[in-house]
Amino acid sequence: MPRRAVGALMAAAAATPALAQTAAPGRWATSWAASVQGPYPVGNPSAQPNQSFAFPTPAEGARDQSLRMIVRPTVWGPQARFRFSNALGTRPLTLDGVFVGLQHGGATVMPGTSQPVRFGGQGSITIAPGRDAWSDAVALPFAADPASPLLAGRKLAVSFHVAGSSGPMTWHAKALQTSYATAPGAGARGAEETDAAFPHPTASWFFLDAVDMMMPAATPVIVCFGDSITDGTASTMNGDDRWPDVLQRRLHGAQPNRVAVVNAGIGGNQVVGPPEYTPATPFPGGPSALARLERDVITLSGVTHLIWLEGTNDFSRNGNATAEAVIAGMRRGVATLREKLPGIRVIGATVTTALGSTSAAHGFAEQDQKRRALNDFIRNGGVFDAVADFDGATLDSATGQLRPEFVPDSTTGGPGDKLHPNRAGYVAMGSAIDLAALRL
Repeated sequence: MPRRAVGALMAAAAATPALAQTAAPGRWATSWAASVQGPYPVGNPSAQPNQSFAFPTPAEGARDQSLRMIVRPTVWGPQARFRFSNALGTRPLTLDGVFVGLQHGGATVMPGTSQPVRFGGQGSITIAPGRDAWSDAVALPFAADPASPLLAGRKLAVSFHVAGSSGPMTWHAKALQTSYATAPGAGARGAEETDAAFPHPTASWFFLDAVDMMMPAATPVIVCFGDSITDGTASTMNGDDRWPDVLQRRLHGAQPNRVAVVNAGIGGNQVVGPPEYTPATPFPGGPSALARLERDVITLSGVTHLIWLEGTNDFSRNGNATAEAVIAGMRRGVATLREKLPGIRVIGATVTTALGSTSAAHGFAEQDQKRRALNDFIRNGGVFDAVADFDGATLDSATGQLRPEFVPDSTTGGPGDKLHPNRAGYVAMGSAIDLAALRL
């Protein structure tokens, strides 16, 4: 964003100092999320740079260093708050020197936008293993007019210092977004606005797992829940081209800054497996969908909708689940959602084909038979409020495989695996969702 554009935002803030007080009654709405897993390096990152300079010893994790996580809110409000997670850690995690500002480019923060973040009025927080913590509300002067078109698509730089050694790190492996870290031992550098202190890139998010914005009380929050095809494997790095991103841009075009769309996908995730997930017994695909519903959906702020796309990994050679087990798991998951979030609208998404995949765990006929049985349940089982037909949007009916134009890998430029749609496929999926079926 040019400096004059930031100046325009700050001028708008100065001209409307009472905006937050005079707007309609508000509530917290989750604007961005990243489902956590771990401990690092267990997971399925994409396009990951060499992490050995930033994190030489996974058991020690981050050591007296600062991280700058780059995230894209899907709606903006005049105040924000941030959730930090030590869910898969084994030691207390102490964070201090926490700041948030507008990203300029790379690890640079737009001058004049950085704001300190506090916890119960204090400048630091210690999070016990297995727990998470929300920050205090932070005023965002550059977002005093949240509907400003200058904010649409902008990204936040959330910086924090890990005091001491974190131990095993809670992370989200497949960010498909470049974030940054200082060298170990560099100390608290989050207040600095330039690139110089943050030389080490990462394609993952660490510790930060949700961002809330203060929004009008009626703001819908749509959670997109699933595996790598929701997480965005084979989409463009830093391109925000996952199908949830496409859906968010469609909704923003129709109703600017009104509907939040957050991504709760984890690459390799399953509906019913693995049976156990702890720091001592991790799994690259994260905890099962059923095990993570509470943390990754129910405890997010203001959730009104869920779109569930999952099952491929359950039917792979890694999962070996029956169609009946996955169908029963989905029934339990939807029942839990309706119990904990009365009034939630749950949309079932048909599972895209993996037939013919070059992945050793996918692509065989039995997997496809189970997939088609699951899709029949999603379409006709009476459990979901509506259906998003991603299978219909991506299937080549002549071969039973992905349409050829959806195969080449947009992240690496490689040939693709016939399992993960590329950018063109994700655009087709995000465009196939009937916005009227959301009943916003």
